[in-house]
Amino acid sequence: MLILGLLNIAGCEREPVAWKISGQTMGTTYNVTLVNPPEMAARDEVQSALRRELDEVNRQMSTYIPDSELSVFNDSMVDVPMAVSADLAGVVALSLEIHEKSGGAFDATVGPLVDLWGFGAVETEDRVPLEAEVQSAREATGSEAIVVLEKPARLQKLGQRRLDLSAIAKGHGVDRLAELLLERGFTDFLVEIGGEIRVEGNNPQGLPWAIGVESPGEGRMVQRPIFLSGVALATSGDYRNYFEREGVRYSHTIDPRTGYPITHSLASVTVVAGSAAIADGYATAMNVLGQHAALELAEKENLAVYLLIRDGDSFREIYNPAFEKYLERAEQ
Repeated sequence: MLILGLLNIAGCEREPVAWKISGQTMGTTYNVTLVNPPEMAARDEVQSALRRELDEVNRQMSTYIPDSELSVFNDSMVDVPMAVSADLAGVVALSLEIHEKSGGAFDATVGPLVDLWGFGAVETEDRVPLEAEVQSAREATGSEAIVVLEKPARLQKLGQRRLDLSAIAKGHGVDRLAELLLERGFTDFLVEIGGEIRVEGNNPQGLPWAIGVESPGEGRMVQRPIFLSGVALATSGDYRNYFEREGVRYSHTIDPRTGYPITHSLASVTVVAGSAAIADGYATAMNVLGQHAALELAEKENLAVYLLIRDGDSFREIYNPAFEKYLERAEQ
């Protein structure tokens, strides 16, 4: 997942009160900026509430915590429904929805393929697997074997599968924190976890929040500033994590439909949506799909997207009409 830089845009000379809260979660960092907190709000209490919410997300969805809900489900028996929290069921249901709408480009069961290619949690030697190994790993994947049941919330697997929600859980965590803050009367804030972002209201200068989309080139420069309020944003790219063998570049982004790393020229996808979980999941799906299919999916799902395409040693940008309004201040 890419890191999105937060930009300081000149505004009024005297800034209002702004709390900054940060820490570690989900194997990455989180950052929260709260502008003009409600009069009765206490910083320490708000920080503790945010921490409890993040701990709960981990308890539900982490694959690194052996007794998390997700880990227990992954170890559960086939064909036996397991009671889970409504939160976990909802994220899995969204994952299945994006899986279907993307034609299988997003698949939360892709873990065996990611591990096979050496991009999993356990470091392995960089090598190109045999075709038979790829096909064997593919047999252990497929979201069609995952079922979400309601009233009460339950998950069931119809075959041996292991879910990994890392491509959507950070976005869900961002949404959880944002909803908590809204419930407590905060109107102007930014929430970021590992590059997934949701903003409400204005920044400390009283302007829409300015976010820098990272360039895929060297030096981690800002490719383009965009301006947001009341929406969420996520970016997915393939250029940071890869290996090369005999002049061939193998990306960490695995296409679940083939079992092999993506080979197209799309370097990164930025999605703006109403929720960070939706933006997170669709950014991953579009990164797998490539330029043309990504734009088609964005049009179908009414999503704003910004693409960076490799063009020799440089990158060219493409964005759909829905994204144009987030660039308006940058053009002035």
